[in-house]
Amino acid sequence: MKKKALIIAALTFAVSSPITVIAAGHNHGSMHEGHGSQMAQAGTVVNQQVVDGVKVTFKLLDIKKQMKGMEMPKGMKETHHLMAEFADAKSGNPITEGEVKVKVVGPDKSEQTKDLMGMEGHFGADIIMAKTGKYGIMCKFKVKDGKVRSSKFWYVVKK
Repeated sequence: MKKKALIIAALTFAVSSPITVIAAGHNHGSMHEGHGSQMAQAGTVVNQQVVDGVKVTFKLLDIKKQMKGMEMPKGMKETHHLMAEFADAKSGNPITEGEVKVKVVGPDKSEQTKDLMGMEGHFGADIIMAKTGKYGIMCKFKVKDGKVRSSKFWYVVKK
């Protein structure tokens, strides 16, 4: 948990630097809200779909690229930060409460399962995508209406 907090703090710092100029003049409310929003803005959209009235957008953030020039924490195996953003498909209103779990299957058939933690405006977790090849990402999520939904897609890591 301590390692994860350090990683999130380092990512927040790394991401906040280039976006500070863009965010200047905008009122982001609390300090945490601004940092969470900035991290979500920094990710690359890798998949977007509508599942039973909920629009889900998946983003990936390459941790090494974001922390360029900084030393990676020793023993850190995670290479990417996976984010999931949810919104009502009709109104576009964000959905920020719920439970989200992902399973990532690597090109070597290795599996990792993670609970995505609620962060300001998105849910996220650090995952390992160190090998080149095709990754299967499967997500189960339950938002405020209590209905369990699932989504899956492929993502290819290139070197």
